[in-house]
Amino acid sequence: MREFVEFIARHLVDDPDSVEVQEVAGEQTSVFELRVPRQELGKVIGHRGAIAKAMRVLLAAACAKQGRRRAVLEILEKKE
Repeated sequence: MREFVEFIARHLVDDPDSVEVQEVAGEQTSVFELRVPRQELGKVIGHRGAIAKAMRVLLAAACAKQGRRRAVLEILEKKE
């Protein structure tokens, strides 16, 4: 799933190499931390969060289809 989130994010930003995704697995939930530079945040979040919401829906659907645990996507600013 980490690769799936990274694939989507890399196609949204101007600098694909700046995208970082980490998976933090808990007992019942996996948290995917998507880190992008400040200037790329708007492209990943979208107007009123539309792109971020769509990414979360796709991630949840992909996890459900594979029978995996619940997934949460956090979009964070990458510290340089």
